[in-house]
Amino acid sequence: MTNSTSSTPQFKAGRLESLDILRGFDLFMLLMFQPVFMALSGVMDVEWLEPVRYQLEHEPWDASFRLWDMVMPLFLFMSGASIPFAMNKYLTGERPRSEAYLRIAKRVILLYVLGGIVQGNFLGFDPNRIYLYSNTLQTIAVGYLVTSLLVLNCSLKWQVVAAVALLVIYWIPMTFCGDFTPDGNFAEKVDSMILGRFRDGTRLGENGEWVHSPYYHYTWIWSSLNFSVTVLLGSFAGQITRRVERAKAWKMLLGVGVALLVCGKLWDPQMPINKQIWSSSMTLWAGGWSFIALAVFYYIIDYKGYKRGLEWLKYYGMNSIVAYMLANAVNVRSVVDSVSYGLKPLLGDYYNVWLTFGNFFIVFLILRILYKQQKFIRV
Repeated sequence: MTNSTSSTPQFKAGRLESLDILRGFDLFMLLMFQPVFMALSGVMDVEWLEPVRYQLEHEPWDASFRLWDMVMPLFLFMSGASIPFAMNKYLTGERPRSEAYLRIAKRVILLYVLGGIVQGNFLGFDPNRIYLYSNTLQTIAVGYLVTSLLVLNCSLKWQVVAAVALLVIYWIPMTFCGDFTPDGNFAEKVDSMILGRFRDGTRLGENGEWVHSPYYHYTWIWSSLNFSVTVLLGSFAGQITRRVERAKAWKMLLGVGVALLVCGKLWDPQMPINKQIWSSSMTLWAGGWSFIALAVFYYIIDYKGYKRGLEWLKYYGMNSIVAYMLANAVNVRSVVDSVSYGLKPLLGDYYNVWLTFGNFFIVFLILRILYKQQKFIRV
């Protein structure tokens, strides 16, 4: 492997607005549109809304891939796309490498703990309900660690080699040491063995024995190999936007996206595109759509300069971790209920829709205030 200081070209300066806006769009879908739409459409029970509801729910095990299955991979992808920007001052020698490693360690620990607070019940202090690895932020922590170290110490060629190697390493035991059923896949066995009762979906039964939910099939430990690849793919996209002139960069992003879609689809018959185990084919498939999404936003915003009506998405995109934590770890819904409970008789079944909207609208207002005051909380 070669050191990236000598072999990596200098990156162009400047912030990638399309990345902030695309990240904001992803979080808006997660933290506002989907929960409010699902609450509203559930009350309305209108048949023509069913196709939209279908796309805004996760795909079951034995099916394919829906729009909602893209939210988490795109979030990981964009965390990777920002890494070349963040690491530039260390790659160019502007700041010492030792500082970079300290920054990486702090960010990994903080992301892991925040993820545990959101979904691992870390603040519950109940050992019977603690889950050690169960959240998107924790997958970002793992992917960020691997990708940052590779970007700092390896040329782009070796970063690509590492991504391919991780895909293949994941694939070997998944193919030869199990099958692709919910209970028979290798990743499931690894999680059961390592996480045990600290695995999400595991509960203490009435008989005092630990029981794992038959409906929970998400895997984390072995899937971390491909979580890292997803973040790596994002870093490749970030490096393209920083190394290649804008007129060519969006075309390159689009081309890579199409190539990844083809590769993922070709792999699908042997290894199904499955988000719950984060299969290698799914990693390529979701990576392809992520490249294409960034290409479209990059073309419109950074190349053509069209961003009118899109700036508000930066409220989410430039304080993404704050947005995620506020929406998932703070019970703002109770605040809305405490000041508007008198509306319940008037709204009837729509009162729950109002609470859902009010919850996420308050989060939106907090993010807007932070943006207007130019306060961006980095993790």
